[in-house]
Amino acid sequence: MNGEGRHRAVLADEVTALPEDQRPEPGPIAVLPNPEQQFVDAVEAAGGTVEPLSERTRGVVWLSNKDAAAFPAVLEEHPGIGWVQLPFAGVDAFSRIIAEEDRPGLVWTSAKGAYAQPVAEHALVLSLALLRVLPKRVRARSWATEPEGRSLYGLDVVIVGAGGIALELMRLLEPFGVRVTIVRRSESPVAGAVRTVTADHLDEVLPSADLVVIAAALTDGTRHLFGPAEFAAMKDTAYLVNIARGGLVDTDALLDALRSGAIAGAGLDVTDPEPLPDGHPLWDEPNVIITPHQADTPEMTAPLLAERIRLNVRAFLDDGRFVGVVDPRAGY
Repeated sequence: MNGEGRHRAVLADEVTALPEDQRPEPGPIAVLPNPEQQFVDAVEAAGGTVEPLSERTRGVVWLSNKDAAAFPAVLEEHPGIGWVQLPFAGVDAFSRIIAEEDRPGLVWTSAKGAYAQPVAEHALVLSLALLRVLPKRVRARSWATEPEGRSLYGLDVVIVGAGGIALELMRLLEPFGVRVTIVRRSESPVAGAVRTVTADHLDEVLPSADLVVIAAALTDGTRHLFGPAEFAAMKDTAYLVNIARGGLVDTDALLDALRSGAIAGAGLDVTDPEPLPDGHPLWDEPNVIITPHQADTPEMTAPLLAERIRLNVRAFLDDGRFVGVVDPRAGY
């Protein structure tokens, strides 16, 4: 992806400017657990010095979500660390650690907003595929005679979440003339949405939705945000798309809703459990599309993460203007 065709970070302009007395002490940066060269280059391109983890370390770029359990020991053994860059937009794997390490002088940043474009694109793909009954079509072994399928144009769309993915998805949906309702934690209206409501009003907006897209962070407060009551509130012609985290949806309740016809189908890039085991009943549901958490692949995300690292290394070393700062109390 070069030139005009390259993805960009959607929330790159949302900067948290830390006062000088709250900025972490600058110093050498460790790239862990494996110092991939493109990310080492990103640190150095911004003027940072990459060194192995030691008592001199003041910043860490952590490149794995699978090794979160190894991180508390890193902080405990190296108390001079004042800035940590995490690799993904969702930080649920680190939420307990971030909450426990909520102390002055330690800044956590994530990739929130960085990968919004490829993920929103995937949400649109799943949405169109469901509306055009592609799960049924790709399984077919004979020519269908009954006309099926719906157009996305003019539908009512509910997007749960108001981060970079939601904003980019709204942009992609503009040509279809849909009516977007945003469900978020804050009451602040989102530009371009016909309505913005807080999460406690979710049950009020689901009955009119033709398409529901989940693009929210997974926290203790949002786990199983979609359960039996939410699926019962949806129209039997409505579709659910989840490109956020599997834990936002009660899988048993989703299965019940699909089997009973309470909803028309689902597009899932994330599941609970994940990976979804072979033989799990979701695989056999005829109106479900499952993709293996690949709305954004390393090929798509690597340049975006490298750019986020460059921005935040400059903030760490110079002006304290960090992008993607994590709120330890909110969990994202």
